[in-house]
Amino acid sequence: MNIPKTPSAVLACAALLASSNMLAAAGENFDAEAKYQATCFACHGTGAAHSPEVGDVIEWEIRLEKGLDTLVQNTIDGLNGIMPRRGLCVDCSDEDLRAIVEYMLESSK
Repeated sequence: MNIPKTPSAVLACAALLASSNMLAAAGENFDAEAKYQATCFACHGTGAAHSPEVGDVIEWEIRLEKGLDTLVQNTIDGLNGIMPRRGLCVDCSDEDLRAIVEYMLESSK
């Protein structure tokens, strides 16, 4: 692969690298509780659309029987046409979504 070494190409690569480093840093500082409040609480804090409310031990135990990986995958893909894909958190990585699911489970013990 022949990559041009013009100043603009070098600058473009540097900008791309810097932005990927910023994304990695954002993941390290991810606040699952704050993101839950901003994107998930509307349903999981109120039971809207028959979603399991955070704090409802029985409902979360039932879902956890499927395994954490399945819960996270359902969050990523959406579920039954009711749970929206990625829980409407369009800026969350898969790891961020896992952290939110873990936060909801921990808050429901």
